[in-house]
Amino acid sequence: MSSQPSSPFSVGAEEPSLVHPVTPGAELLENAAATLRMLAEPTRLHLLWQLSRGPKSVTELTAAAAVPRTVVSQHLAKLRLSGMVDAKKSGRHVIYSLHDGHLVRLIRETINHADHRTTGEPFHD
Repeated sequence: MSSQPSSPFSVGAEEPSLVHPVTPGAELLENAAATLRMLAEPTRLHLLWQLSRGPKSVTELTAAAAVPRTVVSQHLAKLRLSGMVDAKKSGRHVIYSLHDGHLVRLIRETINHADHRTTGEPFHD
């Protein structure tokens, strides 16, 4: 018997589902809104975009975001508590990464959508 809960959205134990054909209820909508609220702050979104490109240390994220280290640390703490980023100790450094592929795609699509709006490039399917 499997130790993982059964889900109608599971494709297989080794193949994660990319599409979830659900009708969202109140709890799911609140969870989705909480995710979008975390994305709604520009510095936090920039940090998440950096992490969508691969794991990074606080030092790397601070340099990329061009904000004080304390600001980066505060945002990373919120992102960690929300379950959006994972932290792993590597020697004297902590390496941050996005929690899952859904977030990678969400952040990239958010930035791509904003790029279309900013540049006037036509939208597409």
